[in-house]
Amino acid sequence: MIAPTERRIALPHLALAAQVWGDDEAPPLLALHGWLDNAASFALLAPLLVTRFRVIALDLPGHGHSDHLAAGASYHYLDYVRVVLDAADALHLARYTLLGHSMGAGIAALVAAAVPQRVEHLRLIEGLGPLGDDGSQTLKRFREALTPHAGSRKPLRVFRDIEQAVSARVMASGLAAERARPIVTRGLIEAEGGWRWRSDPRLTQTSAVRQAESQIHAMLRGIEAPTALMLAEPATPYLPSVPMQARADCVPNIAVSHLIGGHHLHLEQPAAVAEWVVAST
Repeated sequence: MIAPTERRIALPHLALAAQVWGDDEAPPLLALHGWLDNAASFALLAPLLVTRFRVIALDLPGHGHSDHLAAGASYHYLDYVRVVLDAADALHLARYTLLGHSMGAGIAALVAAAVPQRVEHLRLIEGLGPLGDDGSQTLKRFREALTPHAGSRKPLRVFRDIEQAVSARVMASGLAAERARPIVTRGLIEAEGGWRWRSDPRLTQTSAVRQAESQIHAMLRGIEAPTALMLAEPATPYLPSVPMQARADCVPNIAVSHLIGGHHLHLEQPAAVAEWVVAST
C-alpha cells in the first residue's frame, strides 16, 4: 500500500493536518472524512486514485492530528465549510475535485454550493448536505446543547493497547478490524496507562441549531459541479431513501448510484469506489 506524505496546513486561527498521496502535478482531489474519523479514512481508497489525482485528505478541526478549537468554541457545519475554503486557499488550489464521506460529504456539498467556480467535480459517499431539522426536536435539542454537560468532564477512556481500541471501533461501526485499523491508529494518542482518542470530546456534544430541510434544499440548488452520489444498500438508517432522493432532486447535474455494503463503502470496497470516482470525473 502506498504510504502518504504528512502535511501541516497553517490557517489564520488553527493548523490542520493532512495526508497526501500522488504526484504534485496531478489534478488535486480534496478528500473530507466523516464524523469522528480522520484522513486515514481514505488510506485504502487514495492509493487507487493516484494515477488520476493528487489526493489531499484533511483532518478536519478536532479530528486526527489537526488542532482542536479554542475553549468556548463549538463545532458546526458552516464553520467547517470556511475551514475547507481556507485550506484550499492555503494549498493554492484554484480548482479541485471534492470527495466527501458522510459528514465530509455534507460539508463538501456546501463548499460546492458556496464557491461553484472552484469545484470541478463533486463526489459524495453516504451524504448530501448536513443533518436537517423538521422542527419536531428543535427546542429539545436547543435546550440540551445549552445545558452544562457533566459527561464532558469525565476522564477520557484509556485503552490498554491499540487492539482494544480497534475492537471498540469495530463494535461501534460494524467495520471489520482490518478496515477500521487505519482510522483508529491515526485517531489515538499515547496516555498514561495506554492509549486514548485524540479527537476533541466536544465533537460528541449536541448542536444547538440545525438547518431546516427547506434551507438545505435551497443551498443544494446552488451546486453547479457535475455531481455523483453513492449510497449504501440497504440504506443507512439515518439517511432514509425518500429524503435523500428529495435532496438529490435539488442538484441540477447529479448521478445517484448504490453499492451493497455499510456506511464506510470506501473502506469496505475501495476498488469499486475508486472505479466510480475515476469513471465519473
